[in-house]
Amino acid sequence: MLVQMKVRGLMFDPYNNAYIIILRDEENTEVLPIWVGKPEANAISLALEGVFTPRPMTHDLIKNVLDSLDAKIISIVVTDLKENTYFSKIHLMYGDSEFTIDSRPSDAIALALRVDAPIFATEGVIKKQSSEELDRWLENLRPEDFGKYDT
Repeated sequence: MLVQMKVRGLMFDPYNNAYIIILRDEENTEVLPIWVGKPEANAISLALEGVFTPRPMTHDLIKNVLDSLDAKIISIVVTDLKENTYFSKIHLMYGDSEFTIDSRPSDAIALALRVDAPIFATEGVIKKQSSEELDRWLENLRPEDFGKYDT
């Protein structure tokens, strides 16, 4: 089963020197933190803030190519978690056919934000990422830690 998620924040984790995309479900009962590098966080931040660069960045280029081909992204799905690495798929429609493309979650999310496509996670991924350590970390977060994003 799939759970629809929204990007609720982007924050810096000084312990791992990485950024974290915070995905939450509509009811704010499930949370899925995904650690990403600085370039990936930058691409997502630009999309969240609605900032357009003078020249297309990679995700903008992909969006432009898909638009030119009249292909539409249906959704992105975070599908698995193995050895602390998340996996995702981009579902798109081209003509009368649906295609599924393997992707890093950070790229899929950056693209989904640019085309206003829904983001989902499987229940299995949400359950796998739950751990006591993560729960303690999340309990200590303050609202201001999530940044200004509420999309």
